Order: sequence, then C-alpha cells, then structure tokens
Amino acid sequence: MHIGIVGGGIIGLCSAYYLQKAGHRVTLLDQDTIADGCSFGNAGMIVPSHIIPLAQPGMISKGMRWMLNSTSPFYVKPRLNLDLARWGWLFYRHANDAHVQRSIPALRDLSLLSKELYQDLAANGDLSFEWQERGLLMLYKTAGAEHEMAEEADVANRAGIEARLLNGQQVQDLEPDARVDVRGGIFYPGDAHLNPNELIRSLVAYLRKNGVEILEKRTVTGFGKTGKHITAIQTAQGDVAVDAVVVAGGAWSSDISRQLGMSLSMQGGKGYSFMMHDVKNNVRVPAIMLEARATATPMGKSLRFAGTLEVAGTDMTVNMNRVRGIFQSINNYYPEIKVEMPKVETVWRGLRPCSPDGLPYIGRTDRFDNVVLATGHGMMGLSLGPATGKLVSEVVNDKVDSMVIDAFSPDRF
Repeated sequence: MHIGIVGGGIIGLCSAYYLQKAGHRVTLLDQDTIADGCSFGNAGMIVPSHIIPLAQPGMISKGMRWMLNSTSPFYVKPRLNLDLARWGWLFYRHANDAHVQRSIPALRDLSLLSKELYQDLAANGDLSFEWQERGLLMLYKTAGAEHEMAEEADVANRAGIEARLLNGQQVQDLEPDARVDVRGGIFYPGDAHLNPNELIRSLVAYLRKNGVEILEKRTVTGFGKTGKHITAIQTAQGDVAVDAVVVAGGAWSSDISRQLGMSLSMQGGKGYSFMMHDVKNNVRVPAIMLEARATATPMGKSLRFAGTLEVAGTDMTVNMNRVRGIFQSINNYYPEIKVEMPKVETVWRGLRPCSPDGLPYIGRTDRFDNVVLATGHGMMGLSLGPATGKLVSEVVNDKVDSMVIDAFSPDRF
C-alpha cells in the first residue's frame, strides 16, 4: 500500500520508519522543513518514569496560580477561543484519581515498549543518536516537593517502574563533576536520554536512502474522498494519491483533522530550549528541576536547558519572559554552572501537541476506513515515538500485537 503521512516530527518519522520496514511505500509531507519541528530541539529524555498524565488532581489549582505569572512553569495565554474552552473543560473533567489510575498502565506499557524499541534501534545500526542509559533525577529543594515526589515514586514502584528516594548527598554522589544544591531527588534508573538533533537527522537520512519520499514545505489544503475512503492528500503543489493516511501533524493535527470533518481536541503547548557548549564540569544525569519545571540534559560536551508549558494555540513567537523563567532557575540547582541569559535568536521553541486528558491519540477513527491518527503526545513525543510508529504500522496492517491501545482511541471524546 501507499501510505501518506502528514507531519514530519518524531511521530511521523517513526511511523514512516516502521511502515517502510513493513513493506509499504511511504510519502511523508510536512508544512515546513523537518529540522524546524518540535522534536528537533527538545530535552532528549526517554522517560518510562512519566506514567502519570498531565490531567491529574491538583493541576487545575496549580495552573490557576501559575497563569497569573508570565515566567511560571505553566501559562495559558488568555484568548477568546471555543477550541481552548472545550479543551479546558475536558481537561477539568479528567483531572481526577480515577482517570490517573486508568491511564497509568497504558502510559507505562507504551513507554516501556518505546524504550525497548530505542534499544533495538541503537543496536541494529540503522540510526545513530547518542543513546545513553543513565537514568533521570527529579530534583527538589523543599519539603513540600519532597512529599509530592515521594508519593509519585511510590506510584511508580507499585506500577513496576523503579524509583529511589535520595537525599542531597546521594544526589551529589551521582554527579561527580557538577555541584548540586538540593534537598534531595527521586532517581529513576530505567530512564535514558539521546541527542534529538542527531536522531532526526539520522532518521531522515535513513528514510530517504530506503525509498521514503519526504516532501517539505507542503501544506495540506484538503483531502480527496470517496465515501469513507481517503483517496488523495491535496496540496498547493498538487495531489498525492494514497491508499491510507496517517495524521501525525503534532500541534497542527486538529487543523488537519478539521479538513477531514473531524473535531480533535488539541492545544499547542509551547516549550523553549537553549544550549550551553563546551561545559567544563558538565551534568552527568539528565534532571528535571521540579519547582522550576525546567530540565537539564547533557549532550556530549554541551548542556541543553528546556522547559515551560505555554498553552498558546499555534503561536510560534518567542516569549522571553518564559525563557527568563528557565534561566533564573538553573543556578538554584547547579550553582557553579555559569549560564548566561540567551539571546532571542539562539532560543529554540516548539509546540507540544497536548490532548485534554494527557493521553495520545493512536489508532483508527470510525469516520474513515483508511485514516490513522498518531498525535497528542504532549511533552512525551520523543519518548513515545518508536512505540507509536510501531503501533501505527500494526494498525495499518490490521494486526495490533504489541499492546492494547483502546485508551488512546481518537474517538474517545
């Protein structure tokens, strides 16, 4: 079959990889150049530890407090928008314990599948992406955060994800080169990290070498349809005839789905990152600085800082107040890393596709017989990319063997 994939982020590229491996002819279309997508500049963390969805008890009250501060970790840009209102209502409905308990097994199984596939990719020679299995530290400075993280660690351990509660000295013992000033941390030894820039470059090179057609700067304008069957993807440069369509458009997936007559609840969650190069006393273990909701990931001799979640639709402008929030937090945790406030032109930004319940959309939609959705991964796109791509190929082949995907149904709302 000829499969058309709309979207060239990590989800679209991984879908192309596994569909090509399954013997399909694949054409991938992206509205921009591949290197500009959200996957390229993210924190690079592979996090089976992240089994609790964003929609959880307490997030509404936290979000209301943070919304009042433009440098806070979470910010909703005020605007009159019906899609945002619907998304917010669905988020509110799912921010409860019952939803969290239903979601944990699904997110755990998806994450563990993805890590296993990354290990295979690192070993089989198809791709290169600086794979490192050094775990993840969740760093905190307050007793309140310690209590919150201890509860999350207990949830993880009960779900089969190893989590260790460390005091400040035990955290420092894991960082022989960089001084860490914290009360303590949770260490997840099963997490990993990679270089997302290298991963995307390597994936694109592999796909082109193996016959996948990648069409950049191709904005989708519509779809050719016959009843419940999509026959073509329409662009200003011409139509692409297809046997099936995969919608993997990230934060723009709701706009693409609207062209199919579907209402897919999604908001873009803008995040920022910037790099420090030639770091003399670099961090060894990737970390999330909990109170700041910012991250630090070593990439060779460089160090990438990332963070914030700004719900702003598909607005791609850089809000330097948000970047300042990341910058100001770093020396609270790593006092000897001399970081400078980055210039706006050096700041990378990307949109995470956030579903209202914190679970991705993976699977067929009842509206069409040959459309598969693969989007809505929030801040977990890179981490869940291979598993999603593998599942997409299985859905297209009508034989989903890797795991049960009912929780990710695109028609669940």
